[in-house]
Amino acid sequence: MSILLASLILGACGSDDENDSNATYTVAQQAEAPAWQIDWSNNQERPDWTEPDGSAFENWTILKVQIEEALLPYASEDDLMALFVNGEIRALENPAVSVSGGQVKGKFVMKAYGNETGTETVRMSLQYYSQRLKHIFTLEDDISFSSDVSTGIDENFIPEFTLGSAKYPVVKAVNVEPLLTNVGLTPVSGGLVGAFWGNECRGTATLSTDGRTSLIVYGSKAGESMALKYYDAAGRLYTIPAAVRL
Repeated sequence: MSILLASLILGACGSDDENDSNATYTVAQQAEAPAWQIDWSNNQERPDWTEPDGSAFENWTILKVQIEEALLPYASEDDLMALFVNGEIRALENPAVSVSGGQVKGKFVMKAYGNETGTETVRMSLQYYSQRLKHIFTLEDDISFSSDVSTGIDENFIPEFTLGSAKYPVVKAVNVEPLLTNVGLTPVSGGLVGAFWGNECRGTATLSTDGRTSLIVYGSKAGESMALKYYDAAGRLYTIPAAVRL
């Protein structure tokens, strides 16, 4: 079975500068820089995935998957990783026994089975269940297979599972600097920005030196309008209401 997971573009983000041009802002002094974080916790039940029967398949390959940095603090030995092809489970694994300083490193070594032959396109789904977050993250794409190629993963593959969140299925990338300049603020590299739905953080970024900061914003549904917060080096916290619309 040919599996070229490194080529997957799983979970696409739209990108534009759509904003409310008439937005104003408020400003307040804040002595310490904010520690904004997205709450990835959910309430999904542990899936009852069953390991595939290897004898029912003609071939297999090894996949090595590393959990991305944003989710790594929540990794545990009770997590699960599963690979599905056209809805059929082809691999199931708990994290490899790899603990550093008492923390699980979030690595999975998976044996994935297949019967695919010739050139065909299949729907591939990589699903990760975080026990601590009670959250199933899913990344999907249509993958083409070729019978004369057999490819595994020789180095860690780090999928962006946060782009396949059941809690925040709507994902959008926005260019931050125009959102600030449109209301008369001057973006300064190193400043902190965050998107907020009420008091709930939905995305954070640090302003880059090239003036092209991309902020990934996570939403529960299309049409949500979020405030943009900007904290500068002078300890000022600006809030621009309804600055980002999903």
